[in-house]
Amino acid sequence: MDLNQTVIAGLLALFFLIALIRIFSTPLRIALKLLVNTLLGFLALWAANLTAGFTGITLGFNLLNALVIGVLGLPGFVLLLLTQWVL
Repeated sequence: MDLNQTVIAGLLALFFLIALIRIFSTPLRIALKLLVNTLLGFLALWAANLTAGFTGITLGFNLLNALVIGVLGLPGFVLLLLTQWVL
């Protein structure tokens, strides 16, 4: 390969790398936000179970409950409490 072909190949590789980063940046950002919110949901479940002796509020410490709290926030926590109360 001569210098022109190497430069063109390098520019094309750079273009495709930038295109891939732009295509996947939004889904990765959403996935990272969901992961952080799920971890915060686990923290909320842990805190609720830690105070269960005083409040009487107990929820299962599992991934589904953490996802519900992580995605919906405080309304998700209330939804889980209402679901437990009804069932």
